Amino acid sequence: MGGVSWNPLRSRDGRQPKLPVYESLTAPSKERDSNDSYDYSDDDGYSVTSSSPGTSNSRVTSGSISTATPIMSKRNFAVPRRTFGYRLPNKIVRYLCFGLTSFILLMIFTLIRASHNENKAIAEGRIDRPHSAPPIWDSYPFLTRYYGGIRNLVSLSQSNPEYPRAKGEPPVDKLSYVNESNWKSDAQERGLPASKEYIMYPQSVFQNAPEQFNECYLDKANKVRVPPIRYYDGRPNGFPEAVLGSHELLGLPEDICFERYGRYAPYGFGYSVRSGGLGTGEHGEKEGFESTWDKVPQVDWKGMDWADVQRRCYRANAARYKALPAKQPSPQGFFVDENTAAMDLQTRDTLPNESLQSKNNEATKEKGSAPASEKEPVGKQLPRTAVVIRCWDEYFWREEDVMNIRSLISELVLASGGRYDVHLLVQVKNDAAHPIWADAATYKRRIEETIPEEFRGLVTFWTETQMLSLYQGIFDLFARGPDLPVHGVYRGLQMAMQHFAYLHPEYENYWQWEMDIRYTGHYYDLFTKVESWAKEQPRKGLWERNSRFYLPSVHGTWEDFKQMARVQSEMGTTGADNIWDSVPGAGKQSQPSRGEKPIWGPERPKDPKDWFEPEDDPVPETTYEKDKYVWGVGEEADYITFNPMFDPEGTTWGLADDITGYNTTEGNGMPPRRAQIITASRMSRRLLMKMHRETAFFKHHAFPEMWPATVALQHGYKAVFVPHPLYVDREWPTEIFAHTLNNGKNGATGGSRTSVFGQREHNLIGLTWFYNSGFAPNLYRRWLGLKVNNDGGEEFEVTVDESKNATSVSEMRGGEGRMCLPPMLLHPVKDVELPVEANPEEKVEVPESDPGA
Repeated sequence: MGGVSWNPLRSRDGRQPKLPVYESLTAPSKERDSNDSYDYSDDDGYSVTSSSPGTSNSRVTSGSISTATPIMSKRNFAVPRRTFGYRLPNKIVRYLCFGLTSFILLMIFTLIRASHNENKAIAEGRIDRPHSAPPIWDSYPFLTRYYGGIRNLVSLSQSNPEYPRAKGEPPVDKLSYVNESNWKSDAQERGLPASKEYIMYPQSVFQNAPEQFNECYLDKANKVRVPPIRYYDGRPNGFPEAVLGSHELLGLPEDICFERYGRYAPYGFGYSVRSGGLGTGEHGEKEGFESTWDKVPQVDWKGMDWADVQRRCYRANAARYKALPAKQPSPQGFFVDENTAAMDLQTRDTLPNESLQSKNNEATKEKGSAPASEKEPVGKQLPRTAVVIRCWDEYFWREEDVMNIRSLISELVLASGGRYDVHLLVQVKNDAAHPIWADAATYKRRIEETIPEEFRGLVTFWTETQMLSLYQGIFDLFARGPDLPVHGVYRGLQMAMQHFAYLHPEYENYWQWEMDIRYTGHYYDLFTKVESWAKEQPRKGLWERNSRFYLPSVHGTWEDFKQMARVQSEMGTTGADNIWDSVPGAGKQSQPSRGEKPIWGPERPKDPKDWFEPEDDPVPETTYEKDKYVWGVGEEADYITFNPMFDPEGTTWGLADDITGYNTTEGNGMPPRRAQIITASRMSRRLLMKMHRETAFFKHHAFPEMWPATVALQHGYKAVFVPHPLYVDREWPTEIFAHTLNNGKNGATGGSRTSVFGQREHNLIGLTWFYNSGFAPNLYRRWLGLKVNNDGGEEFEVTVDESKNATSVSEMRGGEGRMCLPPMLLHPVKDVELPVEANPEEKVEVPESDPGA
């Protein structure tokens, strides 16, 4: 140690091997010249530090060496290796990894399942949407003067309608409508007018266009007649006008009204079951109802057979109509004694002409005068029409249903001399439990179990499995989920109608009707005038007019409306679907014209392979520009509807794409199509047979509310929307209402996401005609004398409450008598429960323990 001197400032480099270090003395060191904030690297010191004091550079002295040598040795910043105190066993690690993997997989499958369920719920419409803001119409007040009565009638010219009101008119004082006459025993002092027979109404079809035919009776002895329905002149004071459609346009009566006894008393309403009635309507305000039977006595409806009544009515007037087509021989083998059996098993629809003529001759001899059926046909032979009412075997028949069907048959069949026939097209929902196709006795027994006796002869059964066997090979889109197949009653309803028409070639037209439709006027008057108006409509601009609601208070006359529809279609309008066109940055190309090509002739799909029998389609007589509204005038309509036929393309209607069998690939897109809500309509045999064959052979089909109009569009058939009068329950501003309804493409109802059909259908709930109308059933029940929402009823009809101010429905004073409505179509009207007396024929067993026994 003595020979070694310890210098704490000695560089650690001295302990390293003595190697020469080349220095750059002229270049300044990085430590002196750099202003950067970077940390110096370990190599920086080599430019000024020598590893040996013995160097050839004389400038390197001991002082310089000591200056370049760091004062303290460099520290080693290497991170020492850390050791854990404990390591999990591999077995536990494996378990943890397995659990984590299982949890991740479980979460993945749960999310997939939730996504699948949500997509299914969306497809089936079961998504519970959050409560949104109430619609704008919810703020409009209810109209009250619908509920006026027969003690407060005024003529149409003197009536001041509560609605619609023109701009600038002062608010209505609803108390001014109230008739302040008190209840008195004398009808004349109370101002109750006398009712009249509708067949004598000057503007009825019976007076405007009387027909000569042999009268039809209810019994075989030709003695029992149906009493005519009765009306009152005028309307309840302040009764609103129709907001949509027009009485005047169609020739329907507007200056009269019907109350419940005048409308339904001829059909068993208002008298007991013992007397042959329904046992309903025997209580409440009844004054004046006896006049129904002034000339024709009450009918005992027990034991009625409507199928036989219709046969006899036709036979008595067979010479007026076109000859029945010959019965086609069955291709299913032969029956060894077929001719004899045919004579013994004659039915209403397969009656041979020879037998019909012989029976008419026998009836002539018994009656003592030659009926029209025996004489040679005179004049033009008339076509006949079937009215097919859809029903199902589990339908619960009520007294109100019975009197409605009685009125339908009496007013269409008997009043027309057999021009119409009424059928019931009944679905058997469970044909596994009731194998009607396998056994005739089962078929008959199911009719007897489910249908009232008087209507059993009208029934034609059908099932979903039958439609599946008839129309095989249709590609099912399951537009409403797997529970609603294309052959089912919801999506394949038209299939049953197509097959019915195939089985009944004796008719040229077929009205498809529903059990929940009511008409407060005379059915024959309605059908005749609707058919006549549709026949006179020209084809030019027809599809454009068909796609719009007609509001007379906004659109003016029908001619004004026609021109408006033409201008909007040809020139186009600004709407939500094109408002951003030509705006920079909107991403839409400028379009030179917003107008549409008018529909003139068939509108075929793009792919010619989708054209079905195009050689049979009608061809326009001239060009669209040269036609002077001539083509189509006098031509029977193939399709008549009571709602606009809209273009579903681009709308939010949930069934817009429920159309199958067409080639939509290769840029073809969806085929041209139209739809109308509510299937009630008239279809020609030509249209139904085209639908039948196209479904069977080309596998084309669409939703029932879209299929008839689509076939008519693609084949160039004449389709007409009839603007019948519709009433609304609230005080809508008419301009807003018109814009809301015709808010589609170019002023139509469809063709755009802003269409009223789809998510905006709630705006139609307040009308008297829509599939989910809330106003129609309430108005009908009030008209029958029932209470609705604790309003109406017998007390309201006979008692005046002067403490009320008449500003709302619940604040009406009452005492105006039975409600009186002008002729109007109402839908839907379901499950009307009328007070019914006990049937005396049903024996009630009294228990022995009962003290009153």
